[in-house]
Amino acid sequence: MAVRSIRLFGDPVLNSVAAPVTRFDDSLRTLVSDMLDTMDDAGGVGLAANQVGVDARVFVFDCQGMRGHIINPTWEAAGQDMQIGREGCLSVPGVSGQVSRHNRAVARGVDAFSRPLAIVGTGLLARCIQHESDHLDGIMFMRRMEPEARKEAMTIIRGSEWFQQA
Repeated sequence: MAVRSIRLFGDPVLNSVAAPVTRFDDSLRTLVSDMLDTMDDAGGVGLAANQVGVDARVFVFDCQGMRGHIINPTWEAAGQDMQIGREGCLSVPGVSGQVSRHNRAVARGVDAFSRPLAIVGTGLLARCIQHESDHLDGIMFMRRMEPEARKEAMTIIRGSEWFQQA
C-alpha cells in the first residue's frame, strides 16, 4: 500500500484522544495496511493511527511473532506482575527511557471487518498494547517515566534537530 508520514512529538494530534471507529469500509482497511507498511518502514513494533495523523482508535503491531491490528481497543492487566523496560517511540526519534508496565495484558476490540478479537500479550507484546493504547488516549510514553528521566528526555527532545525544525 503506502508509507505515511509519522507525526512527531509536539504535533497536537498526539495529545488528543482518538475517536472510536464507526465505519468499517475499504478506507479503514487501507489505513490498517498503510499503518503496517509505515511501521515496517520505520522499524517499529507498534503504531497508532494518530501517529499518522488519523483521528481513529486503531493500532497495529508486530512483535513476538504476532502481527496484526486492533480497532477500538480496550485493555486490562492480567495479573499484578510488572515489568520495567526501555521504551522508545516512532514519534520521538532518538529518545527512550525506562517505563514500568504490566507484564501481561489483554486487549479486546474488533478487526477491520468489525469481527471481535482479543490479544493476550506478555513481555514486549503487553508493553506494546499498553504503549499504543496510551497513544490513542493522547498519552506519550514520557509521561510514564520517573520525573528525572522525563526531564532528561525532554532536554534531549528540545535539543534534537527534528524538534527544532517543527
